[in-house]
Amino acid sequence: MTMHNSFKGSGGLAKHRNVLTRAERIERLKAEGRWDESKGITNLPKVRNIKLN
Repeated sequence: MTMHNSFKGSGGLAKHRNVLTRAERIERLKAEGRWDESKGITNLPKVRNIKLN
């Protein structure tokens, strides 16, 4: 199977994404001190994903 052009080249898979996975959101919330294990993994608050140049 061939690879789509958007995935080819340098850093094709490392582009900025607006949507984070649940694990990435929990990791960021933990770093900010806004989440702990007792809250569960549903109804997570929104997390800003700002693109750095």
